[in-house]
Amino acid sequence: MTSGGNGVIGLVVNPVAGLGGSVGLKGSDGADVQRAALAKGAEPKAGRRAAQAVATLLARRPGARLVTVAGAMGEDSARAAAVPYELAPSGVQDTTADVSTAADTRAAVAALAGVDLLLFAGGDGTARDVLDAVRELGGQAPPVLGIPAGVKVYSGCFALSPATAGFVAADFLARPESAEAEVVDLDEERYRRGLVSPRLYGSLRVPAGRAALSGRKAGSSDAAPATVESIAREVAARLRPGARYVLGPGATTAAVGRELGLATTLLGVDVVEARAGGGADLVAADVTEGELFELVRGRETVIVLSVIGGQGFVLGRGNQQVSPRVLDEVLADGSGDRLLVLATQQKLAGLGGRPLLADSGDQELDRKLAGHVRVITGYRESTIYRICAASEEFYG
Repeated sequence: MTSGGNGVIGLVVNPVAGLGGSVGLKGSDGADVQRAALAKGAEPKAGRRAAQAVATLLARRPGARLVTVAGAMGEDSARAAAVPYELAPSGVQDTTADVSTAADTRAAVAALAGVDLLLFAGGDGTARDVLDAVRELGGQAPPVLGIPAGVKVYSGCFALSPATAGFVAADFLARPESAEAEVVDLDEERYRRGLVSPRLYGSLRVPAGRAALSGRKAGSSDAAPATVESIAREVAARLRPGARYVLGPGATTAAVGRELGLATTLLGVDVVEARAGGGADLVAADVTEGELFELVRGRETVIVLSVIGGQGFVLGRGNQQVSPRVLDEVLADGSGDRLLVLATQQKLAGLGGRPLLADSGDQELDRKLAGHVRVITGYRESTIYRICAASEEFYG
């Protein structure tokens, strides 16, 4: 493929990426999980996020050529973005939004081997499939960049947001410098049982603007248990009788459940209600987005979320149940104490001054959340920390 001086961008979309997030399935790998997610009312979102990325790219660099494959694996997103595109013969069937396999992803990557940069929309499982295809291509493989669209986005090859992916791709065409980024993945079956065991799968060549990439998730195993428990005690001390508290996934929020003597989930989203006189009751565990919306509607509610180490994400990574409409409902009265963020001082220090990030799927809502938020770092300890929309941190 020749660029005509403007560059050629390839696009591959895993249309089922992220399908299990909002319905609490903690991943989307496997046909059975995908069918279960659709049965629970999940809506595919990867195509929409890919469209946002390519629309941003073409607005910034209108002379670029976009090449993709048929159906939901790319063409549908290009159409939704209302941008010109070309189709490459891939051997992939005309996929729909609920039918796609790892083999399809690998075939699509192979068909786009001649591009200057390959964009792919998905999560860590998709990154793994892209890496498999890149290994087969050898020296013919182009650099790649992930558009975050999965439930888990722990790998370092993803842009901070779909819009950021478009900006990075446009800049890469002008300055084609690349670097290596790690691909990690989890065993989803173990993950659903609360066993977090990420492993390094390999590395991919990505645009060199690392500040605009997510970076590999840093584990929280080094955090002193006493520090996490002190954060949990502070949250328990802040409970307002009658209010409901949404506990997002993670070890720090799970410590809040333990402090309250409740059987909450490590990787799910739970709802508890504070009692008069102290303590709380478990209202519902491991809820879907739809269930969560009904549980918070018309109720005084506080959302309690932890920070992803090394990345800084508060919203949009593993907690898709806390959707834009849930956030709108909870934050509607403008109270500044309806969102509690939890992080150890060590985790904040690991960000090196970079802000916390929101990628809820609604850019306007993310902009409203931007500013400063109180982060609880211990018992009777907190700090004010900047939070911003992931789409605007480096290209606002």
